This record gives sequence, structure tokens and C-alpha cells, in this order.
Amino acid sequence: MLQHWAQLHLPQQVQTVSNMRASEFIAEGEKVGRLSKTKSYATVGLHKFVDPNRADRTYELNRVMMAAASTDGTFVPDIDGESWAGRYDIAAPYTPEEHDMLKMAYKAIGSEFKDLNSGDLRSQEIPSTSTVSPVKAFKGYPR
Repeated sequence: MLQHWAQLHLPQQVQTVSNMRASEFIAEGEKVGRLSKTKSYATVGLHKFVDPNRADRTYELNRVMMAAASTDGTFVPDIDGESWAGRYDIAAPYTPEEHDMLKMAYKAIGSEFKDLNSGDLRSQEIPSTSTVSPVKAFKGYPR
């Protein structure tokens, strides 16, 4: 029925394009996980990398790109391989109700979670805020 509708309402050029084989315009499926020689001609400086533990490709890409932005290519940057959050998702409830909602959601989904603040939802500055200057005093400007 759709083909009959196309013959009645679409120009011949569009009908011809719709009859193309997908392999003519989709670059996948030839050899799984391999770049064909023909397609390699069109690429320059192509790198393929993976986390040795095969854990999280998006996170690994983020950390590699952060490290690349931290070097000019002549030294290995001093950057942690993993942030404090690591490969965990982070949720930050602001109210006790949101805290309870998240706990029930974790149970519903079967997610493991750890409350890093032990239920304390108060936001506090560190004790040195506004009492210790990050700038060393100099002559004529005592602290």
C-alpha cells in the first residue's frame, strides 16, 4: 500500500532513492569492529582506545579528553584517572523529601547507593571561609 501511495504522490527521483540498498549509504555491517581499507583513506589520525576494565566508554572518553587538554603532547599530564565520583552516577537531593524519594527509587530499580553525607542535607562552608586569606600578606597590608 505504501509503495502504491509513493507511485501516485512522489516524483520518480524520490522513488528511485527510496529503492536504494541500505548498504550503499550505511557505513556499518561490512566487518564488525573493523575499518575497511577504502574508508581508512578518508581518515587521518584515527585512534581507537578502551578502558582496560571495559567499564564505561563515555567516562573513559571524558577522562582521556581532559588529559589531552592538559598537555601539549610533550609530557604526561598530572591528572587523576578517575574523579571522586568515579564511574558512579551522582544525585544531590536538596530536601529530606527528595532524599527519601531517591532512596525509594534506588530500591525500585535495584541500584546500590551510598549516602556520602550520611543524611545531612545542610550546606555549610568550611571553617576557614572568610577567616583565612588565600593571598599572603605583604608590607603595608597586614592581616
